Amino acid sequence: MTAPTGSAAAGSALRGENSRGAKQCWLDLRELPGWRAAAAEEALHQRFDAVVASEVADLETLPPTITRVLAPIGLDLPDDIGNADLLLVDPAMHGDPAALKGRFPDVLVGGRHEVVDAVTLERACEGVRRDPVTLIRFRDPTNIPMEIVLAAADGASGTIVTAVDRVEDAEVHLAVLEHGPDAVLLAPAAPGDATRLAEVVRYRPARLDLTTFTVTAVRHAGRGDRACVDTCSYLRTDEGILTGSRSRALLLCVSETHPLPYMPTRPFRVNAGAVMSYTLAGPERTRYLSELSAGDTVLAVGADGRTRRVTVGRVKIETRPLLSIEAVAPSGERANLIVQDDWHVRVLGPGPTAQEPAVLNSTELKPGDRILGYLPGRDRHVGYPIDEQCYEQ
Repeated sequence: MTAPTGSAAAGSALRGENSRGAKQCWLDLRELPGWRAAAAEEALHQRFDAVVASEVADLETLPPTITRVLAPIGLDLPDDIGNADLLLVDPAMHGDPAALKGRFPDVLVGGRHEVVDAVTLERACEGVRRDPVTLIRFRDPTNIPMEIVLAAADGASGTIVTAVDRVEDAEVHLAVLEHGPDAVLLAPAAPGDATRLAEVVRYRPARLDLTTFTVTAVRHAGRGDRACVDTCSYLRTDEGILTGSRSRALLLCVSETHPLPYMPTRPFRVNAGAVMSYTLAGPERTRYLSELSAGDTVLAVGADGRTRRVTVGRVKIETRPLLSIEAVAPSGERANLIVQDDWHVRVLGPGPTAQEPAVLNSTELKPGDRILGYLPGRDRHVGYPIDEQCYEQ
């Protein structure tokens, strides 16, 4: 989103015009030690959406390109709120935010809540249905109160901000009820936390430009260890994992979502390839299949190039007969994929549409067949892209 300028812009940015999909980063200065200025500078550099302070003086030097939020401590609200764009009050202490609008006509007035029991939870639910902005801290280590608040806010136009203690917690908050709050507030514990929060909150799935490879050879490759990657998600019929023997060219192995005789479908699984094969853990990061373990993430890739991160629940490594598939891209880049030598191991090829790819049994592949794949374009060192002389045969 574009950073707001002044209270009017802050109002439009924080109300219903702020779509649920555009998540915001908020910085909490209220309880920071003596490095508040440095924390604010980092937040500005990372284009944070808002800074929350308890003292007017802490907002004075902030530019109008960020929403300046005043959340006073104590029973009495100051008469002069300085250059604040948004005033957050405690309804239990200061009264209904809407009733305070007459006293502070030039700023947006919202509420802040600390949820510790059923009473404070109900107040928070009332706030998200009523107020333009609601900041909530959940004290207990359970996401159920947040689920209740988000459900209560369904259809409301206000902005919901939840406070986290660690950057790692932000990813959890954003996944609650699939969409999470509109913004996450962090009081950083150390320099760099604001940068890490921005990376988590603003993560967007990449879209890869897939390439159509042509099969040049298929042969039995003896016996070896292959890895099935069992994820914690149901994969779609056109989704799989990119794998290959060479980091510069990967082929798309489909999930076990398509029926075959003799065994049930396992839509969480990709029979991905031999243990030394590369796969994508992120758009710019490769991992060996043998390195993956429960709790890691890999990139699920659709036939149209869309991606999403999925969590690995288990990697099954077993000794099986192997099949080697050679293919070439239009650019001349060669790919190799070694998979279990069995009919139920499948790859994806181009189909009538990107959403309807061809599902190809690996043991029935022959020269001339076409397979979808990806050209990362650079060599790898410990999984990271690097420009150096590297030959993979």
